Amino acid sequence: MSSLSHLHDHPEELTPDGEHGAHDVSPGDIAVGVVIGRASEYFDFFVYGIASVLVFPRLLFPFASPLEAQLWSFAIFSLAFVARPFGTAISMNIQRRWGLTTKLTGALFLLGTCTVTIAFLQGYAAQGEQAIVILVLLRIGQGLALGGSWDGLPSLLAMSAPQGKRGWYAMLGQLGAPIGFIIASSLFVFLYGNLSEGDFFSWGWRYPFFVAFAINVVALFSRLRMVVTPEYVELLEKRELEPVSAREIIKAQGDNMLIGAFAALASFALFHIVTVFPLSWLHLFSQQSVIQVLSFQIFGGFLIAAGIVASGAIADKLGRRRTLGSLATMIAVYSGFAPTLLKGGALGEDLFILLGCMLLGLSYGQSSGSVTSNFLPKYRYVGAALTADMAWLVGAAFAPLVALGLSAKFGLGFLSLYLLSGAAATLGALRLSRTLEASKD
Repeated sequence: MSSLSHLHDHPEELTPDGEHGAHDVSPGDIAVGVVIGRASEYFDFFVYGIASVLVFPRLLFPFASPLEAQLWSFAIFSLAFVARPFGTAISMNIQRRWGLTTKLTGALFLLGTCTVTIAFLQGYAAQGEQAIVILVLLRIGQGLALGGSWDGLPSLLAMSAPQGKRGWYAMLGQLGAPIGFIIASSLFVFLYGNLSEGDFFSWGWRYPFFVAFAINVVALFSRLRMVVTPEYVELLEKRELEPVSAREIIKAQGDNMLIGAFAALASFALFHIVTVFPLSWLHLFSQQSVIQVLSFQIFGGFLIAAGIVASGAIADKLGRRRTLGSLATMIAVYSGFAPTLLKGGALGEDLFILLGCMLLGLSYGQSSGSVTSNFLPKYRYVGAALTADMAWLVGAAFAPLVALGLSAKFGLGFLSLYLLSGAAATLGALRLSRTLEASKD
């Protein structure tokens, strides 16, 4: 069988000595580490995403119209995803030379430094164009750090899952996204709703960035306590989860990387369309208040979490390929109703968020399955990281910018086209994967 058989249900992989991994590191222990790490990263991620709608357009682009300021803010938002694959490649070289602990410490230190420095940003009124340049550099730094924060735990979790439970264990790490989203949104709801406008834009918006810094510090020590243990190191070695150069993996299994990235594209395209984009669109063009929109998104975050949990059981019953394909089709159908919902007043706008969150949870819950087990063991560690980076870059990085810009100028039909293209890419990648597998059997 080809290594492209990653979208089939696999039996549990055995270690070289035929045993089921290191007995001292259980899948449950790994899952806790994955959730902690991902939740902290997503909290940082959504703090910036919400601020890119509520704060940065006004703080950095007061000379532009509200729409133009928002588009410039989203352009800076996308830079982290452009920088992320470079961060992965650089960090893998660091790990090969100085070890995983040094890599993680450096990456999370960079992430925390960039995040907390954003909290001290003075804005265009005080610093002029220099403020914009500073935010650009800090956002690129965040992207490099996120690429370097890959610890291999999601891959290890997928490989350590009991037989017949791969879908269930694959979804556990994805729970970090709704956890981070709910906490970040709740914090902004509290601050935006309880502070005066002057206080919020003076100092209130800075507080979540300080909180993100503190959470990253706690998460760093939690993850390091696991990854530096001899049991964890031994398990990584048995699973052959070690860094190789990006050039080597692209040459050896570049096709797997592309297929994995596009197989997850429908979910990644939907990710920002139902989290970051609605806040910007409704803030600019709706009568709903920021508090109302964020409150519905918080409820949507719980739907995302429920969908992620449900996706584990569904994937274990139906298979990962069928699950991803079915949900891509559902996202395509949802895309056709998106313009009508966003034009349907408060009820339609809320339904757009809630239905989108349900689909996002179900699809995103298994998106990691398309990037964690499609590589030969030697390339799995770096391959999973780079494939996820590419999926974020192609599917999600420019989603708020493109969707808002095209929809505002040409109509919401372009939002449908964006989601539809993601669904088509996923279905095409799944079909190509099946074809290539059949040709190599």
